[in-house]
Amino acid sequence: MIDVLVAGGGPAGLATAIHAALAGLETVVVEPRAVPVDKACGEGLMPTGVAALAGLGIDPKIALPESRPFLGIRYVDGRHRVQAEFRDGTGLGVRRTALHAALALRAREAGVRVVSGRVAGVRAGDDDVHARVPPSGGVPGGLDLRARWLVAADGLHSPIRASLGLDLPAGGPRRYGLRRHYRVTPWTDFVEVHWAPDGEAYVTPVGDDLVGVAVLSGERRGYHEHLAAFPDLLAQLDGPPATPVRGAGPLRQRVRRRVAGRVLLVGDAAGYVDALTGEGLSLALLSARALVGCLRAGRPEEYEAAWRRLSRRSRLLTATLLEARRHPPAARMIVPAARRLPVLFRAAVRSLA
Repeated sequence: MIDVLVAGGGPAGLATAIHAALAGLETVVVEPRAVPVDKACGEGLMPTGVAALAGLGIDPKIALPESRPFLGIRYVDGRHRVQAEFRDGTGLGVRRTALHAALALRAREAGVRVVSGRVAGVRAGDDDVHARVPPSGGVPGGLDLRARWLVAADGLHSPIRASLGLDLPAGGPRRYGLRRHYRVTPWTDFVEVHWAPDGEAYVTPVGDDLVGVAVLSGERRGYHEHLAAFPDLLAQLDGPPATPVRGAGPLRQRVRRRVAGRVLLVGDAAGYVDALTGEGLSLALLSARALVGCLRAGRPEEYEAAWRRLSRRSRLLTATLLEARRHPPAARMIVPAARRLPVLFRAAVRSLA
């Protein structure tokens, strides 16, 4: 009998597995992809996320030497700009591949077993969960696994979540993200959010000579077409592209609940509003710790409330900004209003950090 079976070996799944193993629970991760896995992601960790890495036993200065700290968030809309520094600590810009590799190494050190494959069938009972891993290159004969708890960390469009009937209609606008990197020296120690009528561009310094640029929009266009809406930003990207374009979406995912008997959801599988506030990675790491804490205490049902508490500010602010986005006059006022009310903007940034 496995104590904790984790379906999905991305950052959320690995963080959950590490916490579980450190708590003395036998933990197995099932993941079909080889380490490291890249993904369309803003690649910025808020200060709380950096602290969560330390709680996993990962020192960014040692494990992530090519990462780059950032001081806060800056909003840019033409001639309007406003910025706010974090109050407690710095954020961290880090390539998704580097973060994934560091988490995978830490999981191995903690004694987590990783199985190559994909959880395709889940049957939950009162006392255990049975999961089927079909035959694959890593598991020629397939596997039938039995665990006390199953954690679904299988991504934004979680098959396990769908199979358990936990999906809700998304509602609201359908938004998508695209990201690539440029070989240029970062011109700022902030994460910059550039605003245009149809979307946003996020600039995250992830190394001494590398920046990641992610664009978010409800418009289905090519990456270069999106960048054309940000001429000032485009002028800064005078170095060559360093990675191909990667995409994700639709981003909004609504979930009935995050606990269904002996199955718990974490990371993007637990529900997602939008990448607009850049908290996805940090929330995933914090939620992983909360989930394992609830299992250790013998109160898994309390994870739902813990997740809602951890994500409340992010969900509220993101939903508010998205609603403003739907009305062009209000959307045009987001950055000017933040500039006129710097105390409010600073409070919002620090509450998310």
